[in-house]
Amino acid sequence: MLGKLAGWEDTIVALATPPGVGAIGVIRVSGKSSWSIVNQLFTGKDLCEQASHTLHVGVLKDGEEQLDEVVVSLFRGPRSYTGEDVVEISCHGSPYVQQRVLQALVARGARLAKAGEFTQRAFLNGKLDLTQAEAVADLIASNTAASARTALHTMRGGFSRALRELREQLISFSALIELELDFSQEDVEFADRTQLYHLIDEAEEVTSSLLASFKLGNVIRNGVAVAIVGRPNAGKSTLLNTLLNEDRAIVSEIAGTTRDTIEEVLNIDGVLFRLIDTAGIREHVADVIEEIGVGRSREKMELADIIVYLFDVGDSPSAVAAVRGELVERGKPFLLVGNKVDVLGEEEARLAFPQELLISARDARHIDVLRQRLVDIVLEGRAATGDGTVVTNARHYHALQQVAVALGAVRRGLDELLPGDLVALDIRVCLHWLGEITGEVTTEDRLDYIFSKFCIGK
Repeated sequence: MLGKLAGWEDTIVALATPPGVGAIGVIRVSGKSSWSIVNQLFTGKDLCEQASHTLHVGVLKDGEEQLDEVVVSLFRGPRSYTGEDVVEISCHGSPYVQQRVLQALVARGARLAKAGEFTQRAFLNGKLDLTQAEAVADLIASNTAASARTALHTMRGGFSRALRELREQLISFSALIELELDFSQEDVEFADRTQLYHLIDEAEEVTSSLLASFKLGNVIRNGVAVAIVGRPNAGKSTLLNTLLNEDRAIVSEIAGTTRDTIEEVLNIDGVLFRLIDTAGIREHVADVIEEIGVGRSREKMELADIIVYLFDVGDSPSAVAAVRGELVERGKPFLLVGNKVDVLGEEEARLAFPQELLISARDARHIDVLRQRLVDIVLEGRAATGDGTVVTNARHYHALQQVAVALGAVRRGLDELLPGDLVALDIRVCLHWLGEITGEVTTEDRLDYIFSKFCIGK
């Protein structure tokens, strides 16, 4: 763990609620002088003589000026979020009042906190490890039930427990192998190589599972891009409007109405989808503007995570089969969806396209099936419940890749009967990268970078 950082002894203050007008605003103060600084403004009682985890109603005064009537919450370290003495002031939500209170606290010895500094102190004081601290930012930024559950699971230590168990086992074996070096002349073997093979098997399985979860974790955290493509007048804009339950895109019987891409966000079962309605794709376009729109449609297809290709059920089955072949060649997840069964008739459409998903975007027929198909493609049978550990952080993913490489080196060392010191060296590489994830191995610059991405007041 790092030593004390610059400014570690300072008492810090920041607005913990979003800036702007509201019913209340919460100002957070943390540090060894937090109680005494707030006490200089608080009237009615001596806060320094009050018990921890108590609330007090009173008036804040800066000299003769009455700042606000507030509720003050007191927390003695280490039983606080940061592990230090903490005061939270609930004042009225006027930006002017909040600013005056902040100015008065700074004038009495506090300094304005940097982004993420409260959580950084919680990490440095052992209240959270680095994965839990990063999950705090993920929880604040979560915009679906799945992303919130996943962040909360990590914040409560689910990810850390999996890594801690693996790390402890590797440390134990590394110690035994290194102990053998002290008795190398006696040819004594303390570490059971068979058991080490078993541990490597388990470690590789855990690491592989965590690495595989990153695809799902990335979707949960950032959403999945879905390009709705097809020929002009297939009903793409109508489908977008139906999925969103609002008239977002212009709908017309005139082919080529959509000239540019339209993007909207849709939450389905806790998964965030970024729907992209594109211009109809055809060989011969009517004008330059439509040609630009078609070009952008092709670009969106390349960038999308999933392609929904919409066709008219009145089209020929051979043409649709050719489209399927092209989509398969792209090697990207896709849904081939037949639209306008309300026009042709569902039974007749089913005879022509027995394997495709058939809908009516105008009547919202089978739209629920389309929604479920999208979720199934993303989750691949895994539930986005947040009950299991899912890797959502690119930094964690990179470190786990290095763990996997080091575990492979340990296995090769055992297979080739390498000396114990070389095997122990590879195990230490594993431990290093595991420590990078949890923060047991890190640098001040890296910490500053990680916590700088947090919001002020957290």
